[in-house]
Amino acid sequence: MQAIAQIRPAIPEVAARKGHSTNLTGVPTDLLASAAFNGAAPALHLAGVREANHAIFEMLKRAASPAEAAELFTGYMEVVFGLHPEQRGRAAAEGDGRRRYRSSYARLLRGWAFDSNAAEGAVLKGWVESRFGLFPTYHREPLRRFASPAWYRYVEEKMASRFHNNAIFSQLDLVYEFVQWSLAWFRPALRTVTLYRGVNDFDEHPIVEWLDRRTAIVRLNNLVSFTRQRDIAGWFGDYILEATVPACKIAVCGGVLPAVRLGGEAEVLAIGGDYRVRASTM
Repeated sequence: MQAIAQIRPAIPEVAARKGHSTNLTGVPTDLLASAAFNGAAPALHLAGVREANHAIFEMLKRAASPAEAAELFTGYMEVVFGLHPEQRGRAAAEGDGRRRYRSSYARLLRGWAFDSNAAEGAVLKGWVESRFGLFPTYHREPLRRFASPAWYRYVEEKMASRFHNNAIFSQLDLVYEFVQWSLAWFRPALRTVTLYRGVNDFDEHPIVEWLDRRTAIVRLNNLVSFTRQRDIAGWFGDYILEATVPACKIAVCGGVLPAVRLGGEAEVLAIGGDYRVRASTM
């Protein structure tokens, strides 16, 4: 097996630029994407989301447990975005009789769990790009240049009309803010969490700098799956990346939103950028 420290892929053009000059967090994109930001682990919010949905966040304060909070939130999403089967049936009956497809955050996340490089994955990466300003580094293949077939395909899939007919980015905004609220409310002492990811190579996560033989700064994809259990990470690759992820970069995690089934209770979807990781082998 090739020694870890000998793997030194070049930073591609797209990944060399961390992202857009603006985002919806109020934090400069270069800072948000930096390993230093992860170490500081400050609170992070998407502008206007809680203010526009003040009622649900006030209601959540009456929840006695994470499960009760998740139930309240799921009900709110069903009502606001017409996701409940009865609402879809009523709309069809009152219209021309056809059941119209309505994009939902749960369906997107189920698609991600099945294949993060499918069209659903492109939409989720596009949401991160839009809200947090971070470019993806990989979708089906490395995104090395803007003027490339790989980038064009990513843009085409992230803008697919079948996923954008029900304010899907607004749904994902609320999911992120709910996860952040739940973590802060029920686990106020949580600032960072140690997570693991199994990889076979570093095409998706280019190495920025080696700090020693096993520690490196790696540019993770703008949305990336981790697991809380090291043994599970070993199922997905020969190398295991261990990262300290700030709570503010947790977008979705098993247990906080039970209605969303990822790869399991231990899976966490995190916002990417540059991370200090320790690489090891099984």
